Amino acid sequence: MLFEDNSFDINMSMFMPDVKLFNRDSNILEPMEGFLRGNMFKDLYKPYKNLTYFKLNPKTEREKMLYKIMALSFAINDLNLYLDLHPDNKEAFDLFKKYVEEKRTLSKEYDKVYGPLSVTKTTGSKFNWINSPWPWDDFGGGLYV
Repeated sequence: MLFEDNSFDINMSMFMPDVKLFNRDSNILEPMEGFLRGNMFKDLYKPYKNLTYFKLNPKTEREKMLYKIMALSFAINDLNLYLDLHPDNKEAFDLFKKYVEEKRTLSKEYDKVYGPLSVTKTTGSKFNWINSPWPWDDFGGGLYV
């Protein structure tokens, strides 16, 4: 077996700096801001050559809802990665649970109004996934692909 003598030592701080406190006032961003930056932590975002990220401008209520769901999904995934390395951080876990519930509620509302977001949420008496509009269909300039 590779590294049987346990001499292989990895300094995890090299890969993920230890983020100080995980509270709303110091280091964590709102889901949409984190989604746009690609990182939920204020002190881990470094713009490249003074360039900034593209700000989404939803044109319809449907796009607005979809962007919120996408931002919550991103926040949930990023917090999941953080919690893998910091499992005792109660604040991070509470925020994770809050975002999971918000996404569940918003996704349910979206499904009811616009149709299923995923193939596993199709409803009715026949397979209706194919009848839903696809994300790349252009409904007035949507940019969520």
